Amino acid sequence: MPELPEVETVATGLHRRVAGDVIESIWLGDKPQTFKSKPAEIAATVEGTLISAVRRVGKHIVVDLEAPGAKSEVRQWIVHLGMTGRFLVVDPAVELAKHTHAIARLKSGRELRFVDPRRFGKLAVVREGAGFAGPGSEPLTITREDFIQLFRRRKSPIKAALLNQKLLHGVGNIYADEALFRAGIRPKRHAGKLTRDELTRLHKELVKVLRAAIKAGGTTVSDYVDSAGESGLFQFRLRAYGRTGEPCLRCKTPIKRIVVGGRSTHYCPKCQG
Repeated sequence: MPELPEVETVATGLHRRVAGDVIESIWLGDKPQTFKSKPAEIAATVEGTLISAVRRVGKHIVVDLEAPGAKSEVRQWIVHLGMTGRFLVVDPAVELAKHTHAIARLKSGRELRFVDPRRFGKLAVVREGAGFAGPGSEPLTITREDFIQLFRRRKSPIKAALLNQKLLHGVGNIYADEALFRAGIRPKRHAGKLTRDELTRLHKELVKVLRAAIKAGGTTVSDYVDSAGESGLFQFRLRAYGRTGEPCLRCKTPIKRIVVGGRSTHYCPKCQG
């Protein structure tokens, strides 16, 4: 599933390419699993609007929209990529991919297409309140002190706590493993028993690995591509995730795989002792 760096990469690419364009019309498919809002509500919200910005909130892409004569009205198109979702800007002449669930036709002549073979992704709209905020704290901007307080008195393993979107939204399996490896913390340690120094180190390493992955365009281990259809490159810099049985890049001890909170977890028994 695309995590924070992948979603950030897609959102940034989309903003660069379509901000200022107008959604003239939208076609929506007939697979109900894809739609968190009713298709008619999605069409009524997005058609005829100007795309003012595209940004990331947690693991969601938020398309901020402006309706003619109603600039103060909140209108947002919310896209969650799920496991295999792709949100692409293409020329209309490009062959329509199987499992295309939405096509937004832009005034510039291009199309925004949402493609999702496994249909775990979701499309929704927001037209009330302050807009979509996400369930937890933002990993890239949370302060060290607030980060430490998130995990105080938590009885769950630190790996599971990092994946709890109500605490930090955006962190997933890949970057939780990578941050814990870089911080030298075993994934099964109880979050509430970590010392202040350990949590300080984890905060620093999590931010570093997320920013490095964003710079590399994300991690492609199966289906992920950016808004132009290009794969990420951070998979070539992974130190723990997916390296079961391979020698640790620090100490040569074989990387182990265990299950924490129902998720595959990779770590070095020596470096994360």
